[in-house]
Amino acid sequence: MSGYTAHFKVWRGDVSGGGLEDFEVEVNDGEVVLDIIHRIQATQAPDLAVRWNCKAGKCGSCSAEINGRPRLMCMTRMSVFGREETLTVTPLRAFPVVRDLVTDVGFNYAKAREVPAFVPPAGVGPGEYRMMQEDVDRSQEFRKCIECFLCQDTCHVVRDHEENKQAFAGPRFLMRVAELDMHPLDAASEAGLDRKTTAQDEHGLGYCNITKCCTEVCPEGIKITDNALIPLKERAVDRKYDPLVWLGSKIRRRSSAG
Repeated sequence: MSGYTAHFKVWRGDVSGGGLEDFEVEVNDGEVVLDIIHRIQATQAPDLAVRWNCKAGKCGSCSAEINGRPRLMCMTRMSVFGREETLTVTPLRAFPVVRDLVTDVGFNYAKAREVPAFVPPAGVGPGEYRMMQEDVDRSQEFRKCIECFLCQDTCHVVRDHEENKQAFAGPRFLMRVAELDMHPLDAASEAGLDRKTTAQDEHGLGYCNITKCCTEVCPEGIKITDNALIPLKERAVDRKYDPLVWLGSKIRRRSSAG
């Protein structure tokens, strides 16, 4: 297939406002959207702000919305669109705009700091950890995350309700809580930390209504909803409504009162 001219609409502006700007730009075989954005930057709009790094789908830097769908620009091939189709490229909607296609994703790093780290088991030194392979495999899926924050952007709890951000960590960090909670060597409970309770009370697990939109946009194919959020919800409910746990808490309170 030979090259052709595509019509792009790219959002230009900053925190004070902005709008879509039209570009007619050359497209060659095998190119991705990030290539075209770079060509626009090189030939028509040298002051166009765009964040990128590896161009290999591993750094998560070039997140944007292409025709309204959160995507990595470097992993979105031009061949998936029709030659006559107008491509609209806008910044991530859930986060404040810095300039053009660059957004302030600091919210996500703040939420990351709120998740308590892995608690090493007592009496087990570095290099002595032993796990079943099936437990390793479960954690490894979640560790494929490149922190592109597309799942955070598409989650309607964050995307459509700015007021929820304080109480809701979002799918990426609830996935981290789930990973730690299912880790067979995490000694959080021995340290007095109940990850299931904190997921519900501090990270807003109850806000998630499992629409699976986060899973749909994950460039690494992580089954965030099915393998992390739903199982974490199930464990949190078991913990909260287990009659034996309820009875034990009553006995402890009565003993401490006596």
